[in-house]
Amino acid sequence: MGEALHTARWHVLMDPESVAQEAAFRILSAAKAAIAERGVFRLVLSGGHTPERAYRFLSQAEADWANWEIYFGDERCLPADDRERNSVMAAQTWLDLVPIPSHRIHAMPAELGADRAAKEYARLVREALPFDMVLLGMGEDGHTASLFPGQEHPRDELVHAVHNAPKPPPDRVTLSAPALGDTRQILLLVTGSSKRPAIQAWCQGEPVPIARIEGMSLMEVLTDQKAGL
Repeated sequence: MGEALHTARWHVLMDPESVAQEAAFRILSAAKAAIAERGVFRLVLSGGHTPERAYRFLSQAEADWANWEIYFGDERCLPADDRERNSVMAAQTWLDLVPIPSHRIHAMPAELGADRAAKEYARLVREALPFDMVLLGMGEDGHTASLFPGQEHPRDELVHAVHNAPKPPPDRVTLSAPALGDTRQILLLVTGSSKRPAIQAWCQGEPVPIARIEGMSLMEVLTDQKAGL
């Protein structure tokens, strides 16, 4: 087995709903600890169906929302109000339903185009690091955020402009692997039998994009029974 299986901590739960509920619980617990220790909780959000379920649980929770700081791991270059954007999904399912101050929610300005948005967002990220928690998903090809197989990016960038994503739209903005790994904790949510081959490839040491994320010892992997090993 590859390094991933030995350094990340793996938790296999019953189904996607259980994964989402556990993720929400862990996010709330991390927030409480971070705010007690440092006065702020800096969280990076992911797109995807399982994170969306987690956001719905969070929308029903009580928390010290005024001290949360929200960032995004990646975004599609679409109009700011497009329903396919991660920021719109997170707003509709959670962020608009709790009193997090709007100036603490940092959507990627992807509507400006990938290159300009990446430069602008990098300034915010540089000031925020290290994050307290990064929430990630994983695609069937092992991609995470908008880091896709076969693509190379400058290692010194905190935020990449992506112009050739294999999934539409081709233009995207994504945090880099080093930026995603510069955090106190990583929470990876993976559900569904279609993800099992990518998990197996990762654990066998194949160079899938999720393997590029640094800080594997900080990673908690929550899977359902269909995706888990």
